Amino acid sequence: MPTADYGGPVAVTRDIFWVGFHDAEADMHCNPYLLVDDDEAVLIDSGSIPQFPVIMRKIIDVIAPGQISAVVASHPDPDVCSNMAVVEDVVERPDLRIAAHAASLRLIRYYGLRSTLYAVDKHDWRLTLKSGRVLEFIPTPHLHFAGSIATWDPASRTLFTSDLFGAMDHDWHLFANASYPADMNTWHEMIMPARAMLGAVLDRFAALPVERICPQHGSVIEGEAAVKDAIAHLRQLPCGLDRL
Repeated sequence: MPTADYGGPVAVTRDIFWVGFHDAEADMHCNPYLLVDDDEAVLIDSGSIPQFPVIMRKIIDVIAPGQISAVVASHPDPDVCSNMAVVEDVVERPDLRIAAHAASLRLIRYYGLRSTLYAVDKHDWRLTLKSGRVLEFIPTPHLHFAGSIATWDPASRTLFTSDLFGAMDHDWHLFANASYPADMNTWHEMIMPARAMLGAVLDRFAALPVERICPQHGSVIEGEAAVKDAIAHLRQLPCGLDRL
């Protein structure tokens, strides 16, 4: 697979951009995504403090930071969202919303935020943008945090799955290849509590017309056939307690 130019933002679709940090020496990569909707944008899993300068520079290559109206945090881990306070400083919007599950917000508030904390489970699991575009949130409890969520964008048929469908791979590429399902094994065996807990969530994902999966770690899974293969792979993967 040819190596992409990871020095700048990478278009996943015409309105979704990967704005992460590529560490050629790392086995794990974190993937913030920027969803652009006309003159408004949503940052999904904003990333860590050490990677903030790179992430924000890539965002600025796409939009003015003040266009970001919401930041989604799939769960409260520092690799996912510890940079949100400095994101706030650059965005400079008094109406900025931090969208997450209430269980996640109990911990996220300790990152020193001043923006509105938007508990998705108390807002019908939805966030509506100015254009009317709706982001839907799917609870993925204990995979791997009690308040973990996935974000579904029906407009682009993109599912942002946080730690689910992630992978650890030293030879990393942003877009998954045919061997990617096996690359997910180590990550899920280590992070996810048990295969039985995946079943109901995978059923819900499988019922959606997903054209791509954008995980917070690992690689983007592109195409309906590849999505189905990845779901089928995780259904049979022993992880966590299954391996004790």
